[in-house]
Amino acid sequence: MPTNFSTAAFRYGVVTLLAVLALSAAGQAQQQVALLHAPEAIEPVRPVETFQPKPLPEAPSHRFWDRENSMLFAATVLTSAGDFVVTKNNLSGGGGQELNPVARVFSGSTAGLALNFAGETAGVTGVSYFFHKTGHHRLERLAPMVNMAASGYAIVYGMRHR
Repeated sequence: MPTNFSTAAFRYGVVTLLAVLALSAAGQAQQQVALLHAPEAIEPVRPVETFQPKPLPEAPSHRFWDRENSMLFAATVLTSAGDFVVTKNNLSGGGGQELNPVARVFSGSTAGLALNFAGETAGVTGVSYFFHKTGHHRLERLAPMVNMAASGYAIVYGMRHR
């Protein structure tokens, strides 16, 4: 007579449960025996101490449009503009294809492609501002750097594959 899957699963479940219970009971018994042989090792319970949280020191803050961010965003605009020019030249020259699936939607016209790159730059600025407001100042500076690296890679790739 073939066994049913649920019957076999039930049997394995019962065997597993019994094994876990047997092993945990043996472990409990060993701990109790060890405590009975060494009563001097037992310490009295200490009273509970209340925890008083200490305030964290203020993180050094800066204005969002300071010199470093202004330079980073200017470089972001330049690399995005360079990516736009190289992409537009490759697409209009014939045979070129937009590899970014998001930008591919906008690559049908020059205005659409320009809108894509302007939106990308605005998005990077927005993400950076969000990090600034939440106190993540390293991530604030990292966001435009990552975008510049991606745009720089796209420029080099587009120029090599004309």
